Amino acid sequence: MLAFGLRCLLAYLLGSLLGSLIVGKLYGGVDIRTQGSGNAGGTNALRTQGKLFAAGVMLIDVGKGVLAAVVVPHIPLPGGEMFGLGWTVAACGALAVVGHVFPVFFGFRGGKGAATYLGVLSAFVPLALLPGLLTFALILMLTGYVGLSTVLSTWAVALFLMIRCGLASPQFAFGLAMALFILYTHRSNIQRLLSGTENRFKRAMLLRKRG
Repeated sequence: MLAFGLRCLLAYLLGSLLGSLIVGKLYGGVDIRTQGSGNAGGTNALRTQGKLFAAGVMLIDVGKGVLAAVVVPHIPLPGGEMFGLGWTVAACGALAVVGHVFPVFFGFRGGKGAATYLGVLSAFVPLALLPGLLTFALILMLTGYVGLSTVLSTWAVALFLMIRCGLASPQFAFGLAMALFILYTHRSNIQRLLSGTENRFKRAMLLRKRG
C-alpha cells in the first residue's frame, strides 16, 4: 500500500509541473494565466503566445502524462504491491491529470487536463486514441468549439474502453473518471456554449461561411 501511495504522490507532483509556466519562464516570465482565457493550457498558449510557445507547452504536458503511465508505476519503492499494474497505471495517470489541473507548485491554478490525459492514454491504451481523435476532429470541423470537441472525445474514449476492456477493467475506470473530470474542468466552456458566448475556432470548420 505504501508503494502505491508513493507512486500516486509522485504522479501528482509530476502532473503539477505545468508546461505553460515552465515555457513561460524561458520566455522571460510570461504567465498565460494573466492573458486570454486565463487558462494555463495549450489552447490559451496558442491564442496568446503563438505556435512555438504552444508546441513547447504541449510537449511538456503530454510528455508528463506518458511518464506518469510508463515510468512512475515501475519505480521500485518499499511497501509491497497491493494492486495490479493496470490499476496502478490508471491511478498514476489520473493523478497526473489532477496535478495538471490543481498544481501544488503553482497555487493550484492549472490547465484543464486534456493534454496530460492524452499523454496517459497514448501510453496506457494507445488504440483508444483513434476514436478520441476522430471524435475531436469531427466535432471541431462541424462546430468549431474546441472545448465541446474535447469533452465529447473523452466520452467516445470511455465508450470504446467499456466495449473493448470491460466494465471492471482499470482502463475503463480511468476513461470514465477522466471523462467526468474533464467535463468538470470544461464547465465554463459548457456554460458559455449554452449562453451563446463560446469562442469558435472558425478556421477548422468545414461548414463556415466564406467570403
